[in-house]
Amino acid sequence: MKVFEKAPAKINLSLDVLHKRSDGYHEVEMIMTMVDLADRLEMQELPRDTIIISSQAGYIPLDEKNLAFQAARLIKERYQVKQGVYIHLDKKIPVAAGLAGGSSDAAAALRGLNRLWRLGIGTEELQKLGAELGSDVPFCVTGGTAVARGRGEKLEHIESPPQCWVVLAKPPINVSTSEIYGKLKASEIQRHPSTANVIQAIQEKRFDLLCQELGNVLEEVTLRLYPEVRQLKDIMTRLGADGVLMSGSGPTVFGLVSKEAKIPRIYNGLRGFCKDVYVVRLLT
Repeated sequence: MKVFEKAPAKINLSLDVLHKRSDGYHEVEMIMTMVDLADRLEMQELPRDTIIISSQAGYIPLDEKNLAFQAARLIKERYQVKQGVYIHLDKKIPVAAGLAGGSSDAAAALRGLNRLWRLGIGTEELQKLGAELGSDVPFCVTGGTAVARGRGEKLEHIESPPQCWVVLAKPPINVSTSEIYGKLKASEIQRHPSTANVIQAIQEKRFDLLCQELGNVLEEVTLRLYPEVRQLKDIMTRLGADGVLMSGSGPTVFGLVSKEAKIPRIYNGLRGFCKDVYVVRLLT
């Protein structure tokens, strides 16, 4: 038996950090939604008790450093599964990009193995397992659009944003999330995005208001350390994207675009600056 799962990328419509917690994590409040750029996982049971991962991408780890591997190991240990599994990961989401590619792979592995081994694990339990693997994994288990609080694991699902085109552009650098959070001084954040205003824009299907209210406090750190991300934001704005923001800890920048006619100019202009450019839709 084979099981297939899609693992979509996420973007942050807002990302706020409230304070640093006593456990070392940061208390966040952010709104995440998914886009139609996705990895695909194929899972097949093996008779011997082992986990094997393969991928066409030559740049990702295929051992315990891989989050899908960690998800398989966690579910096997927690539910005492003695069968092994072969996972093939068809990688499309760029790595270390602020798009939660690894987290979405882990979530897809949890969902797929739950089906493959007929474990009957409920959504809430899958999200709890996901929280042990990473802060974005619980959201990626269910997808959709949600406000995430705590360290990202407390989710409140909300309706989808107004449909639009999303242009994603990743400069040829990798950014470490832990490094960005490590350099962030929560008490010195200049401007906090308004979660309430973003939710209002989504509820009222006000695309103009949504673009106006986009905000990410991690930009202060990433843009200072990596000027090419600032340059990318400026280029995307100049080319006519309606709302432009860095996703997660970066370095990927996304532009929300309402009119399809604008897309060729934005895409071609960005391709002159970096090769990882994608035109996708919101997953609603």
